[in-house]
Amino acid sequence: MNSATHKRTDSVPLIALHNIRKQYPAVLAVDDVSLSVKAGEIHAVLGENGAGKSTLMKIIYGAVRPDAGRVEWNGQLVNIASPGEARELGIAMVFQHFALFDSITVAENISLALPGKFDLKALAARITEVSQRYGLPLNPLRPVHELSVGERQRVEIVRCLLQSPKLLIMDEPTSVLTPQAVDQLFETLRILAAEGTAIVYISHKLDEIRRLCHRATILRGGRYIGEVDPAAETERRLAELMIGRDFPETQHHAVVAGGITLETMALSVPGDGPFGTALNRVTLRLHSGQILGIAGISGNGQAELLAALTGEFLVDDAQSIWLNGIPIGRMGASARRRLGMVYVPEERLGRGAVPPMTLTQNALLTGYRQGMVQRGLVNAVAVAAYAADCIREYDVRCGGTESPAQSLSGGNLQKYIVGRELRQSPKVMIVAQPTWGVDVAASALIRQQIIDQAAAGVAVLVVSEDLGEILEVCNQVAVIAGGRLSPVRDVSATNAQEIGGWMAGRFPTGDAVLMAHAA
Repeated sequence: MNSATHKRTDSVPLIALHNIRKQYPAVLAVDDVSLSVKAGEIHAVLGENGAGKSTLMKIIYGAVRPDAGRVEWNGQLVNIASPGEARELGIAMVFQHFALFDSITVAENISLALPGKFDLKALAARITEVSQRYGLPLNPLRPVHELSVGERQRVEIVRCLLQSPKLLIMDEPTSVLTPQAVDQLFETLRILAAEGTAIVYISHKLDEIRRLCHRATILRGGRYIGEVDPAAETERRLAELMIGRDFPETQHHAVVAGGITLETMALSVPGDGPFGTALNRVTLRLHSGQILGIAGISGNGQAELLAALTGEFLVDDAQSIWLNGIPIGRMGASARRRLGMVYVPEERLGRGAVPPMTLTQNALLTGYRQGMVQRGLVNAVAVAAYAADCIREYDVRCGGTESPAQSLSGGNLQKYIVGRELRQSPKVMIVAQPTWGVDVAASALIRQQIIDQAAAGVAVLVVSEDLGEILEVCNQVAVIAGGRLSPVRDVSATNAQEIGGWMAGRFPTGDAVLMAHAA
């Protein structure tokens, strides 16, 4: 039974899109799509990465102009020419790819989206109050450039809530939340809907869609496929409607633990900037053949831990981090890669790939040791072949090896980056947010690749805010909160509620040793 129980009316839709079409130079993004959402309704839009969801939402928000079709607001034809005009109508949007200025504070960013002038001190107090009320803690005085991806997403959500919108568009809003906080956010959305707010909800978490939404519109390849009651469908059926074929099941392998591959010993690291979170005596041991998940709410030390492990930040004590029996605390990222470490960062554009560079050029960034450079000269044929192999093996939907990284959808770029790293035959793989904002089909492929790598003897560390992902993929799990690491649990011996409580910092104190062993 659908858990959203408020009474909806059959009045004129708050917003209606009719026969919308949008053509880009290389792709027809939206082709003759119609969509209507009523006041008080929570309406899902489902589809794979590249199905046209984001383009359609940007048209509603005035960020993109359609080539054909019409938009009606309360039954009246409108021309939403800019986000400013959309906000005047009462439309607010939480973007998957954030619209924030890095050089100014959270409060200053939020003020840009609100009408009139503000006392920043008073606005900061409002931000603190609203963010705490909805379980999305924020420091309004912190510069955005110091925030993790998850924390930036919270800024987007809070900014929209402060606008008291009539139509709220939410694109992947729960990737940073504990299960308890997701429940709290859903209650907030149901209250908003009961008060008459229309909500368009985009998520690749199909369990959320079934729990929350009244209707779901399915898009595939930029076209309208159909409309369903998500509560009446199974998650598998929704996934198959989205991808147009049978949904692949994750295939797990027997766990065979080998020797210690990566180890930290009471690792303490200062916070990243004045608002970062310092690591406090983090001890972990990662064995070959294991997949260890570190869960936690964004901003609890994940960025500091990843920087220390991958060599972006060099620690004072070289022997506080060991890789394959070698102390690496003072080694840089390149030296660690030579020892067999690869890394998939959470930020695809700007960290995992250079946006304007082609896929071929991006392959060279980390894969140059795979026969691409000979006697100091780049072998262009080898680089192109490497990129082409990544595209083929990982089903990357793009215009070819010379496509700029920024032209790919988030899921396709993530598949490419994962493929680029896995083709380097790693001994240790560190993956941050492996399927954040990635559709169900791409998520299944990436997760299966991680599982297969472990079966081949690779030691895999997964840092993710998606608890469902960790419980599906990993053998063992620990939680990072306030810079401290919790005790380890075999995934089979815990559940989402226990780990969710630990993500809020409620776990046994003392040094935690994360030791992978056969489950």
